[in-house]
Amino acid sequence: MASDMSDAIRQLIQDRGISEELVLKTIENTLLAAYKRRFGNVDNAIVRFNDDRTEVAIYAQKKIVDGVYDPVAEIDLEEARELNPEAEIGDELLIEVDPKDFDRISVQSAKQTAHQSIREIQKDSLYSEYQEKVGEIIIGYYQRERNGTIYVDLGKVEGILPRKFQSPREVYHLNDRIKALIVEVNKAPTGLQVVLSRTHTDFVRAIFELEVPEVYDKTVEIHKIVREAGYRTKLAVYSNRDDVDPVGACVGLKGVRIQSVIRELEGEKIDILKYDPDPRRFIKNALSPAEVREIVILDEGKHQALAIVPESQLSLAIGKQGLNVRLANRLVDWNIDVKTEGQYAEMDIASDSKRAVSQLFNDDRYEEEIARISDLPDVDQNVAEALLENGIEYIEDFLALDEAQTALLKGITAEQLQALRAIIEENVEIVEEGEYGSEGAETEVAAEAESETESGSAEAESEVEEFDCPECGAKITVEMTSCPSCGIGLSFEYEDEE
Repeated sequence: MASDMSDAIRQLIQDRGISEELVLKTIENTLLAAYKRRFGNVDNAIVRFNDDRTEVAIYAQKKIVDGVYDPVAEIDLEEARELNPEAEIGDELLIEVDPKDFDRISVQSAKQTAHQSIREIQKDSLYSEYQEKVGEIIIGYYQRERNGTIYVDLGKVEGILPRKFQSPREVYHLNDRIKALIVEVNKAPTGLQVVLSRTHTDFVRAIFELEVPEVYDKTVEIHKIVREAGYRTKLAVYSNRDDVDPVGACVGLKGVRIQSVIRELEGEKIDILKYDPDPRRFIKNALSPAEVREIVILDEGKHQALAIVPESQLSLAIGKQGLNVRLANRLVDWNIDVKTEGQYAEMDIASDSKRAVSQLFNDDRYEEEIARISDLPDVDQNVAEALLENGIEYIEDFLALDEAQTALLKGITAEQLQALRAIIEENVEIVEEGEYGSEGAETEVAAEAESETESGSAEAESEVEEFDCPECGAKITVEMTSCPSCGIGLSFEYEDEE
């Protein structure tokens, strides 16, 4: 009996993966269930194992009385003294119950209890085991498919790979090997439910930990992963050591490591880029493999940026159906707008941003005409605001003021006005057509007009009467003696003015 029980316990531990303590607890519950079915309650039932836990017995604890009213819980004094000569009324006596005395129904009830207990224990044990594996990769084999959900044999349990967690690139057949990420573990009426995924970003992270030792030991760390499963993945990495190139470590010698990851993802494109705390450099890296000329921060608070790329790189930067720039947006957590150099030149954005790019490119087409006083470099914004309150917003309007009008401006000192004029002369080249009414507004065009006046050309344009030739209609003047066109002789008669 002891050997049989020991063998049964060892078998349960080996086949079901149940601990010895839980097996013994199951045996105890089974005996108590049979006792309750036979005697109606278990209030006085006690189960005991021997020291080496190879034998078990169930006892009925009965009180010694003089006249039995409840045979389940009481025993007569005479009967008790047959078992123990020193028994006295009021004492309690443990009387062993032979399981063979249980009827068939009691035994059947005990079996059901045992099976149920073992199933619950096994479910709890497996739940604890797989719950600890959430976020880890597991390997299973394709069993069947129903309504788009793939059922995977994981050995002890069956996993499910829902359609939403399947890559659109992948097709499976019976007994195909499937490597997937455990994302969820649930208890279901039919057993344990292990939910798998091949589309989560953590699946890519776990693959890199398997393929790249530097990632596994945290020498190289993954800052963030964004992915559209089956199409493209972007990975931002950085190194905790100056002598380790994070991108090179992930790519591997001749691309061996990255090719292993790509094969596991069924040919999905992977961009590995270096994380940089500077948003400009990070955005530039995130748009790889496109070449980016410069990044302009439009609104740092709202995380809006503009990426300027050569014309030939525009489609590559945006990607098919906008995939590349969309993933870059998610990776850096910025709203990125991609423009070519020509498109950027036509945009009306903040002058300081455009000037920075103009200086970088050293390209005349990016030089903008500064129109507003507030856009001038190094201008005192208090002066600009004071002029605005006086109705002066543009440089042209300010230069049109004469000395008397300038003196009437409120909230601005003469020194501030002088400093403003110096800034304008240093940064703005103004070419005016027409009249030049203000000091300091003369330009190259004005200088040329003044030169012409001094040379007498202005007199040639003043008060000279022109007539039509009576023969050919060409223009003639009173100074001419013959028509320059047809050669006819000319003479003019003048009437005296009263």
